[in-house]
Parts: sequence; structure tokens; C-alpha cells
Amino acid sequence: MNSTLIESPIGVMAALIAVVVFWFWLERKTQWKIFEYLPPLIFIYASPVLLSNTGVIPFKSDAYDFLRHYGLPIFIVLMLIKVDIVSAVRIMGKGVFVMLIGSVGVVLGGTLAYALGQQLSLGGLFPLPEDSWKAFGTLAGSWIGGTGNMTAAHAGLEGDAIHLTMAAAADQMVYLVWLPILLGSKAFADKFNQWARVPAGRIEQMEKAAAMLRQGEEAPNLLSLLYLALVALGLTWIALELSDVLPPIVVGGATVITASTWLILLVTTFALVASVTPARTLPAAQPIAMAIIYVYVARVGATMDLTNVDWANMGAFVIMAYIWIAVHGLFILAGAWLFRVDVHTLAIASAANIGGAVSAPIVAAHHRESLVPASILMALIGYALGNYLAILTGRLGQLIGS
Repeated sequence: MNSTLIESPIGVMAALIAVVVFWFWLERKTQWKIFEYLPPLIFIYASPVLLSNTGVIPFKSDAYDFLRHYGLPIFIVLMLIKVDIVSAVRIMGKGVFVMLIGSVGVVLGGTLAYALGQQLSLGGLFPLPEDSWKAFGTLAGSWIGGTGNMTAAHAGLEGDAIHLTMAAAADQMVYLVWLPILLGSKAFADKFNQWARVPAGRIEQMEKAAAMLRQGEEAPNLLSLLYLALVALGLTWIALELSDVLPPIVVGGATVITASTWLILLVTTFALVASVTPARTLPAAQPIAMAIIYVYVARVGATMDLTNVDWANMGAFVIMAYIWIAVHGLFILAGAWLFRVDVHTLAIASAANIGGAVSAPIVAAHHRESLVPASILMALIGYALGNYLAILTGRLGQLIGS
């Protein structure tokens, strides 16, 4: 019987938090230049991969389930109760169109990558299975929306377990390369903005609009923290209860809204409604939310089992995924040039696609912290589109392969 060094949920949670604390402490203590290009987030994600695959922490734990079921919705509540929707949309401006162009790039990039993979498979170079279009559609769900969209697309395309494994593993492997690119792009802001012909006053306008969202807060006290906990837990509880009873929505035989999707949509709606109430004035919501999301990132890394992979098929699929992400990148760049959008908005737009509500605020916090609330709203557009466009990606691949 296999066992790990740390098995209890509380021990696993402590290990994940220790990983987060260590890398932020190391960055602050040493101020090494490497952290300018590879911020702590990368190591926070990669370290648990090492820990779980070497038997220190498990691949499955009640701690991971807790973070998935409760951590992410609580994070969304804490972030969105501070948001002025009109101002948030005003901040991103044309960046929303850039994200939509990036979504089109995911659909077309996935279709092109699948077609190329099939040609190479027929030539004996890469052993992609004939029904791998289901894995492409599944991964498209993650890259347009998020994990909920990935599982919904997997079910809608009637995929097997191997297709979800391929998509999840490729998602994480590509993410380890793509995320540093998005974060590191900040270092080239001036040159990029000159190339994209960004209007001189755009960033200043973004900062002025962002200032409307981030007014000074008073120091939290016991009562304000209790109010904050009540709002976060209460809204999450109501959303969880409703998501369990609301029926799934099926279009053309494919489940386009699952319980997970209902949960995200409901908790988002409730949080936005709360943002026009006195709850918006509660202090300390954002730093608590960011702490939760960094631990959640560590949790995602811990669940990646490197041994339970068909490396022949996986290698081919991952190669196609890197080609795929390059197509998305070209679309994002074209959108930025077309709409004269700055590198900060471009990075957030891509993160809203590829990483969803988990990564977009982290990329935003690295580039410009004032854009964090708006980045979540942008990511939620992906949730709305993800199931439809992911299934479309898979079906286009199916037509190509037939």
C-alpha cells in the first residue's frame, strides 16, 4: 500500500502554505534578479509537483477538495465585492476585444494543431490517436474558460479518461512556459507599447480609472473581519446550495452549464450584487483573496501525477499544444496591435484565456495591481464562452479527421 510522508489534510494544507511562504520569503530576503523573470508563482506551482511525485504529499487529499470546492469561490467573493463594474470595464477598454481575439486564436489554433498532428501521425512521426480531437476540445475548454469548462467539454465530446488526462497534463506543462512569458513581458513594456502604437495617455487613463476602484482602506478590526467572513462564507454557501439543485443545461446533447459552471456564475453574481452594498467598504478583502489563490495554485501543482501518463501519446499531444499556444499568442499580438493595447492589458487578456479566474488576477497583480478586479471580470467572459467554443474546437477536429 502506497503512503506519503504527509497524509493528513491539515498537514497537506500546512505544506502548501509553507511552499507559498518560503518562496515569497526567499524573494524578499535575497532580492535575486531571477525573480524579475521567474516570479515566486512559478516555483509555488512547481514545488508541489516535486513534492507529490516524490511521495512527500499525496496526489489526492481532502485539503485539495476543500480548496477546489470552497477556496476558489471564496476568493471570487473577496475580490469582486470591491468592484465597480463600470469602472472595471472602463479600465480594460479594448482589452476585452483582445481577449476575444485570443479566444478565436484558441479555437483556430487547436484545429490547426490537430490537423498538423494527424498529418504527422500518418507519417509515423507522432503517435496521436485518431480520437485525440476529444482531447483537443477538452483542452480548449481550459484555455478559453477554466477547469469547469474543461470537464464540461470533456463530457460534451464523450471523451475517455485518457483524453482528460492528456488535456490536464498538457495544460500544466504549457502553463509552466506560458505563464513566465506573460509575467516577464512586463520587462519589455516600453518597447512593446511603442511597437503596438499605444496612445501616450492610455496607461495614465487606466491608472486614473483604477484609482476609482482602489480607494484608501482603514485598518481592519475584529468586527470588520467577522463581517467579511460572513459575506464570503455566506455567499459561497448559498451559491453551493443552488448549484447542487439547479439542473444542467444541455444544448445539442452537450452539457454546456454544469454544477461547477453554475457555482462560478452564481457566486460571481452574488458578489457583484454585494459590491453595491456596504460590504464594498470592508477592508482586507484583497490581500486575503490573494493569499487564498496562491495556495490554490500550489494545490493545482500537487495534483499532477507524472507517472500516470502515456508518454508516447502525451509527448505528441504536448508538442501540438505548444504549437497551439503559439497560434494563440500570434492572435493576441495581432489584437494588441490592431487595438493599440499596452503589454499589461495584453498579458491579462491572454491569462484570462489560458489561466482563467485563477491566473488572470495573479498576472494582473504582477503587472499592475490596480487591474486585479477588472482581470477577474475579463476571465469570467471566458467562462461564459468556454463550453461552446471548446466543443466547437473538438467538433472541427472531428470533421478534419473524418
